Amino acid sequence: MTAYRNLRWTSKVGLLLLMGLLSSCLKLLKPGHPISKEMPPLAPDYSNAANWAALPTRLDSADTVPYGSNLRDQQQNASADVFFVHPTTYYRRKTWNAALDDELVNKITDREVIRKQASVFNAAGQIYAPRYRQATLYAFFENKRKHNGEKALDLAYTDVKAAFTYYLTYYNQNRPIILASHSQGTVLATRLLREFFDQDPALRRRLVAAYLIGYKVPATTYQVLQPCTDSTQTGCYVSWNSVNWRKPFPRFEGGVAVNPLTWTTDTTYAPATLNQGSVPQSFDRIDRGVADAKVHDGLVWLHDPDANGYTRVRIFGHHKLHYSFHLVDYGLYYLNLRHNAQTRLQAWHSTHQ
Repeated sequence: MTAYRNLRWTSKVGLLLLMGLLSSCLKLLKPGHPISKEMPPLAPDYSNAANWAALPTRLDSADTVPYGSNLRDQQQNASADVFFVHPTTYYRRKTWNAALDDELVNKITDREVIRKQASVFNAAGQIYAPRYRQATLYAFFENKRKHNGEKALDLAYTDVKAAFTYYLTYYNQNRPIILASHSQGTVLATRLLREFFDQDPALRRRLVAAYLIGYKVPATTYQVLQPCTDSTQTGCYVSWNSVNWRKPFPRFEGGVAVNPLTWTTDTTYAPATLNQGSVPQSFDRIDRGVADAKVHDGLVWLHDPDANGYTRVRIFGHHKLHYSFHLVDYGLYYLNLRHNAQTRLQAWHSTHQ
């Protein structure tokens, strides 16, 4: 119990730090020099286990389940792999890309996103989550004509691509694959899915599904791969961005949206009674029936949850971002997503015997 309380306290500190940074003026997070003027951090060696935030061969944050739940980590006997690309956890201005030995970044990664997002999949697959030289948060808000953010994301992608190549060579052993991501991780995983799966029929046959959550995925992204349109379809991808009911969110409008309560792309309203369980940022309970869902113009609309712990984004000077439930895209639909990964894996096995 003491260890759990310490973990909760540390997690709250990390969340408060994140919210404080998001509430600050973004200009305070802008690196003071162009990316061309800095030496990139050392590239990771993925044969070194320290360069992975999660591996199925050791205890880590991906093995956890919400406190007080009856859920279990089932990775030991899982028949599939999950390759998870984590979101942005680097918010400083010192460099455009984070170093892999940054202790604060790694603590936030492990305790805020590997624990609260990657753990969704620990009943369906063995989780592999690489650390990578992620772009700083400001990279997503820079004037695009300056290209620093674009170059920082390109560097981040070289790591994710190297990690996936290493994973395929040394870990996968031809097992079925679930690809999952959030936010910056989805920017990179969307590209990974296009380069590795879209034009490779053999690898595509091993794809259970891709969960590309928390960033816009245009319908024209892939030549072959298609959005999932029901709960059992495999070899497809899921995407959504959670937004306050009937509020505009131009940044992500017009992309693919799959309803996480019905797993369809139509605009039929799904009441909160279909929500099997949400998990708040405190990760200490399961709330039943607190988040509904309706697809609209590439977004998933929901009413404010009737429970605490589901924080909307607050960034000074960016009032339209305040409508976004970006930080809890996974938590709002935690159990539906967890069960769906298992359902799709069962469907995959039934068609690949």
